[in-house]
Amino acid sequence: MAESNFIDYVKVLCRSGKGGAGSRHFHRAKYVPKGGPDGGDGGRGGHIILRGNAHMWTLLPLRYRRHIFAGNGESGSGGRSFGKDGEDVTVDVPCGTVVFDAETGEFLCEVTADGEEVKLLRGGRGGLGNWHFKSPTNRTPRYAQPGEPAIEKSIIMELKLLADVGLVGFPNAGKSTLLSAISAARPKIADYPFTTMEPQLGIVEYRDGRSFVMADIPGIIEGASEGRGLGLRFLRHIERNAVLLFMVPADADDIKQQYEVLAAELEKFNPQLADKPRVLAISKSDMLDDELKAEIIPDLPEGLPYVFISAVTGTGITALKDMLWSEITDERNRIEVTPITHRPLDGHHRVREEDEFIFENVPVSDADEEWDEDEDWDDVEADDIDLDWEYGVNDEPAPSDGRE
Repeated sequence: MAESNFIDYVKVLCRSGKGGAGSRHFHRAKYVPKGGPDGGDGGRGGHIILRGNAHMWTLLPLRYRRHIFAGNGESGSGGRSFGKDGEDVTVDVPCGTVVFDAETGEFLCEVTADGEEVKLLRGGRGGLGNWHFKSPTNRTPRYAQPGEPAIEKSIIMELKLLADVGLVGFPNAGKSTLLSAISAARPKIADYPFTTMEPQLGIVEYRDGRSFVMADIPGIIEGASEGRGLGLRFLRHIERNAVLLFMVPADADDIKQQYEVLAAELEKFNPQLADKPRVLAISKSDMLDDELKAEIIPDLPEGLPYVFISAVTGTGITALKDMLWSEITDERNRIEVTPITHRPLDGHHRVREEDEFIFENVPVSDADEEWDEDEDWDDVEADDIDLDWEYGVNDEPAPSDGRE
């Protein structure tokens, strides 16, 4: 899949910005002998923000952007001057992107709508300057607060395509042929298994200018939920579909048995898929006459809507569109994005070449580690000041005469 432009799984190293240090400056002027503390606060570190972009359909840009670092906050200075906030980094991702922790496989967040923004990593808060700590009993606080450290996390982004109808079937069931017949999509079609190597999307025109989106994924075989074939890698793309269209060819030995195998693999992958509306399309039915169809109907799964179709001759295509539109517009499917429970990433659901990708740990630059004279602080006891993160205090008492 390295040569394909359709990338739906990437591993990225992210780091938010660290907060700037507060200043321990004292006001000094010719005619102001006791100016007092006036150290400003440090700026906050930059956030890492994900933003949904409806014009993107692949994670390809992130394949060549393996490190995403936000800007650090600047330190405060004298005169209660606050440090500048670190620059936020906004990353555009396709709608339907799901983010996992690369180390634990834990689900972190998802982006499903165009323009939706999710704060992935929060920048560190800036430290408080010494003027916050002055009091009647401590007029010359000689300490300030350091900024919060940056948050670094290795993440995995998965793309789960947003479509109304998902095509499910064994290899050579006619899925690509159907998609090319009812939409403008042009997937590869050939007489050998696994012709489709990546998901395909097509917009299907319906009556009165209405339309819906259909997604075709590579063929599923028995054992796909355990890693066999290509289906496991792409099964995620039908998790968000409102309706599942099962396709079984008319020349199959046992149509019901093939349907049950496909349904079992989906439920093993994600048990929530068992609750989605389903339609059964018996493809390649142009080689069946009415008598053979009558013999097949009693053996079909009970309670499942079905239709005999032929993408070559156009038989049953209109009835199929009507059936799919009825399911899509059903009350239970009138939500913008079908909510799903994302299972944590495990060994079966990872892409090995991405998991073995080696990051070059980019160290913080020397410039970031340099301290100003105003940033030089001593350790502060956590009990002395009620703050949310660790910092230090200089235990040296203030001079008895009040001079700085």
